[in-house]
Amino acid sequence: MIRLAVFDCDGTLADGQANICQAMALAFADAALPAPDPRAVRRIVGLSLPQAVARLVPDSDLALHDAVADGYKRHFRAMRTNGGLVDEPLFPGIADTLTALLDRGWRLGVATGKSDRGLALLLAHHDIARHFVTLQTADRHPSKPHPAMLHAAMAEAGAEAQATVMIGDTSFDMVMATAAGVRAIGVAWGYHPPAELAAAGADALCDDAADLPALLDLP
Repeated sequence: MIRLAVFDCDGTLADGQANICQAMALAFADAALPAPDPRAVRRIVGLSLPQAVARLVPDSDLALHDAVADGYKRHFRAMRTNGGLVDEPLFPGIADTLTALLDRGWRLGVATGKSDRGLALLLAHHDIARHFVTLQTADRHPSKPHPAMLHAAMAEAGAEAQATVMIGDTSFDMVMATAAGVRAIGVAWGYHPPAELAAAGADALCDDAADLPALLDLP
């Protein structure tokens, strides 16, 4: 039986909050909006960009949402060009955890609100792209918590729902997992608190990346 572990990216594999908050603040400034509260920005990490912006400025029209989203992408690209990926480190223990899961026979995937390009750059920078058999991004799917990313990941990996696990740090990940009929594991080192992950349907919570392999092997 093929076992598939699908990871969220920002807040689960890597800590991109510094870049995300900075790019969003610059995009808001371009649109003559007051800077968003960084806590509010962290709350929407994981959503596709249009949905994220709409949550931050819900009383504005679609044109403004699009302008802020375009500004965010422009500034994020500039930050990558000028500063590389120094502000997107892997969380402690993640690299060893991925290797341990592969050694235990798991296939690995990613389901993220990042773009194809952004995810590819991050994985290449940390030399972990080779670990994953399926990569699902916001470029090709509806925003989380729609289950399309997980459906596509399972199809590409050849895994059934009962042998698939979604690992993420937000309620969006937990709801997506439930909608796809897969097990949901919430991680405590990301952007939504553990109590919120539990309320959103997490089957288990993990405080330390080193504990993930044993936790995933539980029935």
